[in-house]
Amino acid sequence: MARKSTTELSAAPPKGADAAGSPTAARGKIRMYRQGLGDCFLVTLARQHGDPYRILIDCGVILGTKKAGEIMTQVMDNVLEETDSHIDLLVATHQHWDHLSGFIQAEDSFAKLNVDKVWVAWTEDPNDRLANELRDERKRAISALRLAGSAMTMAGDADQAAEIDALVGFFGPAGGHSTEDALKIAMAKADVRYCRPADDPVHLSDPDVRFYILGPPTDAKQIRRTLPSTRNPETYGVSAHLPAADVASALSAEDRNSPFDGLRPIPFASARGMDFFRRRYWGRGEDAPAWRMVDTAWLDGASELALALDSATNNTSLVLAIEFVADREVLLFVADAQVGNWLSWQDLSWNVDGKRVTGPDLLARTIFYKVGHHGSHNATLRDKGLDLMKNLLVAAVPVNHQMALDKNWGNMPLPALLEALKAMAKVGVVRIDETPARPIPGIASTGLYFDISI
Repeated sequence: MARKSTTELSAAPPKGADAAGSPTAARGKIRMYRQGLGDCFLVTLARQHGDPYRILIDCGVILGTKKAGEIMTQVMDNVLEETDSHIDLLVATHQHWDHLSGFIQAEDSFAKLNVDKVWVAWTEDPNDRLANELRDERKRAISALRLAGSAMTMAGDADQAAEIDALVGFFGPAGGHSTEDALKIAMAKADVRYCRPADDPVHLSDPDVRFYILGPPTDAKQIRRTLPSTRNPETYGVSAHLPAADVASALSAEDRNSPFDGLRPIPFASARGMDFFRRRYWGRGEDAPAWRMVDTAWLDGASELALALDSATNNTSLVLAIEFVADREVLLFVADAQVGNWLSWQDLSWNVDGKRVTGPDLLARTIFYKVGHHGSHNATLRDKGLDLMKNLLVAAVPVNHQMALDKNWGNMPLPALLEALKAMAKVGVVRIDETPARPIPGIASTGLYFDISI
């Protein structure tokens, strides 16, 4: 597969779609932008009368992407051009920078976009008790983890500090705008609906589609279940398991586990240059015996807690299934939903026109799957997920593997999952960091986006 850098984006005329599979001949198209490691999807559904119905699902790129502001402005300008500066529905799935950053980075362009409705998950509802608990929990943990990262840097543990900073970076740059700021900008565009899986499906007459909300679950235990089981793993390939961590017990501003008052410690690097510590702490060698190294022992759990916080936020993802009523085919957008979110769909059901529709039923009728969390190991279930998608045509993976490597996430995307996707998707698998070596019927590409006919 030939690769094209996301810093070389171009909106040249699409290549690859044949006449039968061209977007204009279909019920619509899904435009997957190629901005880097992040999600941005523009869904266009043809109407019998009037302009197409358009949905923008997220718009962001991972912190640390080069020329991120320039890239996201280019993406947003393309959205404006494609939609004539108007969309019917804006969906902001969850509070992670790689899904929301564009609302800040391309704020001037975004201001020109007219939006009829905004949908977010119930976890953003200011009048929901559990939602407020989860948000407060997240804010406390982010604040404490930023302090923990700084403490590790001062103590000379740069590798672990970088690991924590990379995970906390999902909520925005330190000292800069946050995901909360980005979400507020998006929510200010129009009336907001807080979506719950118990909601009745929304049926539009033109286009003739239904929207089902599958997640996030309203059970705190399911939101906090982010990893597959060790004994009976539900996913494709299991990475090294971390101990189950409840984000409610994450480091907080009131944490008292440090053995030293915040004003007392001497930075590790400074201590190395002091004769007292060189003689009494390190002895004759440069490396201290392990039993003497207590400086950062109190922070040993910070990496696990940062990962738990990141994963629990992924599990608050708004999951949307779009059903074409005429033939009952489904487009599935799962954002970054992880294990607990997926498992909760098994118990969902709706009474539609006298018939029972279930979560597994929607999976079985899925023809397009937006692959969860950039193809990571715990964001696509096996038996209760992909194996049910017997009618899958296209899987779209919004991933940039080189950036994932730069972040030390070597299994993003997970090879075992990619193989499973290729085996299931009858038309093909597309990923934003690769241009197909051969044209795929119904899929057109430029350096800026893929257009997938539906």
